[in-house]
Amino acid sequence: MNSPTRPFYWSVRRELWENRSIHLGPLAVAAVLLLGFLISTIRLPDRMRELPQLALAKQYEQVAMPFNAAAGLPVVAAFLIGAFYCLDALHGERRDRSILFWKSLPVSDRTTVLAKASIPLVVLPLLIYPIIVVTQLIMLLVSSAVLSASAGSAAQLWARLPLFQNWIAVIYALAAIALWHAPVYGWLLLISAWARRAPILWAVLPPLAITVFERIAFGTLRFGSLIRHRLVGWFALGFDLHVPGSSPGEPLAHLTPGRLLSTPGLWLGLVFAAACLVAAVRLRRSREPT
Repeated sequence: MNSPTRPFYWSVRRELWENRSIHLGPLAVAAVLLLGFLISTIRLPDRMRELPQLALAKQYEQVAMPFNAAAGLPVVAAFLIGAFYCLDALHGERRDRSILFWKSLPVSDRTTVLAKASIPLVVLPLLIYPIIVVTQLIMLLVSSAVLSASAGSAAQLWARLPLFQNWIAVIYALAAIALWHAPVYGWLLLISAWARRAPILWAVLPPLAITVFERIAFGTLRFGSLIRHRLVGWFALGFDLHVPGSSPGEPLAHLTPGRLLSTPGLWLGLVFAAACLVAAVRLRRSREPT
């Protein structure tokens, strides 16, 4: 019962209990996606009959588009949920003065901050992955039923949809996104621990001010490009959509983990994230309720 992992485990459980949007948000996105997909199945038989007239790449694009959306939108939702969670994670407990109670427990500031950091980096990816898989399975079963009921061939759909490969690619993508976005979450947790009021303004305004100043003073947007690269650059580094000899229906052929892991920006970002977490731990030790 005195295992050192127990305080961390229960700290993570506490975050899940207190922040229901962590799991309800991705579920709501999946529900909306499924509703839209159900409506779109009205035209599914017509679209499948048009497939033989299209090029191979277009065939895959038409079949896979809703399934790719079912994977992509929960990922975007998870990022937004993780970002707003981090902004409130350390500031909220000072705002409602609950920090006085939590500090009275035998849980260190380091354990608390690491537990909060694990929510966007570990817990959210682990939560949205089964949501993506189940959503795509429901879509596949519904599509097959609609095609069978309309005298269409569900075999065309199954043949052009490498679902198992997609699921492996999603695991890789979630890991890549977590590593690439770690400095973003670290920065937001640091601001959450430091700011006395309006942490979202303190998180957004300094980068925005630097970008505007650079544009006015030097006529360049290098800092803004750096921010944009930190938000979406994981895809260009982790995937190559123009691999010679591969087809769009082979998702695993487009993964480039070596290129991603050999990028200095990835490791510099992880160092920055670690520095932000260390600073957040020290700030939590000294910060009082607001």
